[in-house]
Amino acid sequence: MNTETLMSIALEMAGLDEVPGDSAVHHPGQDIHRVLVGIDLRAPELALAKTLGFDAVLTHHPVGIATLNFHRVLSRHVDQMVAAGVPEAVARAAIEETAEARRVLDSMSNYDHDPSIARLLDMPYLNVHTPLDEMGRRRLAEVAAGVSPDGTVGDLVERFQSAFVEFRSSATRIEVLVGRRTHRLGRVLVSHAAGTNGGYAVGKAYFEHGIDTLVYIHCRPDDAQRLESEFGGSKSLVVTGHIASDSVGINPYVDRLRREGLDVVTASGVLPSAEAR
Repeated sequence: MNTETLMSIALEMAGLDEVPGDSAVHHPGQDIHRVLVGIDLRAPELALAKTLGFDAVLTHHPVGIATLNFHRVLSRHVDQMVAAGVPEAVARAAIEETAEARRVLDSMSNYDHDPSIARLLDMPYLNVHTPLDEMGRRRLAEVAAGVSPDGTVGDLVERFQSAFVEFRSSATRIEVLVGRRTHRLGRVLVSHAAGTNGGYAVGKAYFEHGIDTLVYIHCRPDDAQRLESEFGGSKSLVVTGHIASDSVGINPYVDRLRREGLDVVTASGVLPSAEAR
């Protein structure tokens, strides 16, 4: 196994044709048998992995050049919104400010810090973000599709809890930050695998164009409060939790790597899957 194949497996599982901007191989390597996988593995963990005899480190969240290119994947929000019936002009306007802010802020980062440590240690290093999030989005959307629109938001929360051991084992809980658990579920949309959550602007666009219950994996309190004040009487925002939801997307990939014969050790927030148990 090599780092290129590790990336290719993730792309194939997610149904993606190319490596998205927020994912990259930062230091390539061959003859990989033992991999450390986590949500945030940086320079200290690279040194730890070297000490513990790992052949490669795979982190989820963007590092290195993937940080500089992160703003590019925010356009996936546009694709998701348009597919849900939001006019393209409205969708593009909803992400424009966030994308530009991320481009400027990320350009200020020390983007080569962690990759440079990987090179010094000669530790193969990659991050896989959108492909794993896309797997998580599809799993959440599949479960959501099995809940009747005439049911309640609470029914959706309970279905998520029962479907995924990651939610049941998490220290955080699924929350309804806009609306009420007793609201009619109506039309549901899982907004995920587009870099980060869409905040207020994306939520507003969905609510104004036919979505009754929106699912984010995380949301800033001020964005949720604005959405609540405008739409809380009839719409709902369900927040499933960052680390638990990331694990929902990461675990099928980890399970696949193990079936491929790799010794995979998880750390840094990856919660156990049903298969691992």
